Amino acid sequence: MRYDRNGAGEPLVLIHGVGSRRGVWEPVAGLLAGHHDVVAVDLPGFGDSAAEPGADGSVDGYADAVERLLHNLGIERAHVVGNSMGGGVALELGRRGVALSVTAFSPIGMYRAPGIAWGRSAIRGLRVLARVLLPVLPALFGVRALKVLLVGLLYGRPADLDPGRALADSVGIARASGFQPALARLGWWRPAMWPGLQAIPVTIAWGTRDRLLTYRTQSARARRLLPSARHVGLPGCGHIPFPDDPAACLAAVLSTTAVREAGAIS
Repeated sequence: MRYDRNGAGEPLVLIHGVGSRRGVWEPVAGLLAGHHDVVAVDLPGFGDSAAEPGADGSVDGYADAVERLLHNLGIERAHVVGNSMGGGVALELGRRGVALSVTAFSPIGMYRAPGIAWGRSAIRGLRVLARVLLPVLPALFGVRALKVLLVGLLYGRPADLDPGRALADSVGIARASGFQPALARLGWWRPAMWPGLQAIPVTIAWGTRDRLLTYRTQSARARRLLPSARHVGLPGCGHIPFPDDPAACLAAVLSTTAVREAGAIS
């Protein structure tokens, strides 16, 4: 697995979603590095990481891969922050006792059958569109209206998104070798308030403009499934909230890690 590592302090790992990459954390990774030893990973089959032979695209499998990486880095436990599928991986690592705390941005697992069908079809559509338009994407993202059309499903403020970032996201989803197995397993995993999660600080943060894992229905279901977690709305943010409001995302993470650190000190 490829990763970036920066900063100092208690370790913190950043885990992206289906079709994404570690670069999606750039708006907040540097800010977090002022407080933590930050490891931003490309999951197997995404970004710069090669797919693992025989990998099934499951949350459990990705959690295994992150555990192996942390072990190889000499990290026993870390704060875990994830987005979308990565949010599910973060919660799974919390269940296993690997996480010091969990912050999950728009995590998977809160949907019912219609939500699963919508999520799969929408993400698949983004990939098909990116693959078809790949040769001309640099030109298309230079046009504000086309940028909104191409990435508006993922961001709350797509018109303000840097064209280079939008291009990198689309190229990433177009070329991800792990995309198909991850998408096929998207609706299989469900969270619960497992004992491992009850023992650590857990925050579920959701962009109020999330159109992929819709805020109104799925954030409400998250509150029912994970009642002892702290639930935070991110006004004006989309499914990938980090460029929409870096300060709010940073605050969601640091307020979670601070609870654990205060408890450890006391």
